[in-house]
Amino acid sequence: MYEDKRVDTKRETDQKCPSCGGTMDFNPKTGGLTCPYCGYTRKISVKEAEDRKVEEKDFLTEEKKGNFNWGAEKKTVVCKSCAAVSVYDALQISDVCPYCGSNQVTEEKGADSLAPDGVCPFTVTDKEAGANFHNWLKRKLFCPKAAKEGARPESFKGVYLPYWTFDTEADVKYTAEYGKEKEVKGDEGETKKVMEWYPTRGIYNKFFDDYPVPATERYDQGTLNMIKPFDTENSIPYKPEYVAGFISERYSVGLQKGWSIAKEDIKNILHSEITDKIEEENDADDVRKLDMKIKYNDIKYKYLLLPIWLSSFKYKEKIYRFMVNGRTGKVGGRSPVSALRVTIAILIVIAIILLILKLSGNI
Repeated sequence: MYEDKRVDTKRETDQKCPSCGGTMDFNPKTGGLTCPYCGYTRKISVKEAEDRKVEEKDFLTEEKKGNFNWGAEKKTVVCKSCAAVSVYDALQISDVCPYCGSNQVTEEKGADSLAPDGVCPFTVTDKEAGANFHNWLKRKLFCPKAAKEGARPESFKGVYLPYWTFDTEADVKYTAEYGKEKEVKGDEGETKKVMEWYPTRGIYNKFFDDYPVPATERYDQGTLNMIKPFDTENSIPYKPEYVAGFISERYSVGLQKGWSIAKEDIKNILHSEITDKIEEENDADDVRKLDMKIKYNDIKYKYLLLPIWLSSFKYKEKIYRFMVNGRTGKVGGRSPVSALRVTIAILIVIAIILLILKLSGNI
């Protein structure tokens, strides 16, 4: 039995259509609100140019507030338009009333919750997402022809997913050993290669701007990575009108956990870049025992809603899910694989290798 947390929506985003009285939705093509019934459009007002910049917040200040996770409980929402009562997942912060079509957007700012700082509104329509999907599938070399020709995606669902983005200046002091290969003569006069190791140390600095971390664990992270990047530099301050007609999700990965994920990613990036730096500076063949002392300075964050189209298609009774970046149209997902096509490709590669070996006189 779910606890009854009955709340009125604080503000409907619809602004009833002045022409026919219908509920208006956000239109990715115009960047404004459009009535799906009569076609009436209205721009979303922006006070000043300064209002279009999303404020970055100090991480250490917010960190002291404690737990930021909103959990997975259910809540009951009363539609302000028709008074219908609907049960929603507590992670959802906007949806459409299933009874009257009114847009419900909660702007709850509890003591232990954060409201979105900004949003990257949809610029890719559902039709464009569908066209991009078909082009993406056609380029899949090992996808069966029948799947390419018969794929009929289910209706596209526009979703705003929560992301944390972090800014920080990373100062690194490191020590390591780099190796150089050299040829030496063995006891019996044979030539062999050995690695000679040399110690090194240094400093490295890198600024990370808007490093993104998904604030949800509901969706396949591999697929989310496939549709990156998002142009977060073009995010604008959150207004409920931008999510009108779309589903938006609250974060379930808290701010502190998000920063922990970001730090681990940043550490891996720094490890790779410093390794490359040491190899290049010393004309080295290998690097080992790299130890880094990292200091993160001036950590800032933003809580953004980023747009994604979700859909799926069925092939041979199996469901294949995919995503489309709502800003760039980039597609990510997994497609069917033809075992026959893979086998043919392997045989071709083997034949080419054998031919090369034969021509070189090695067989």
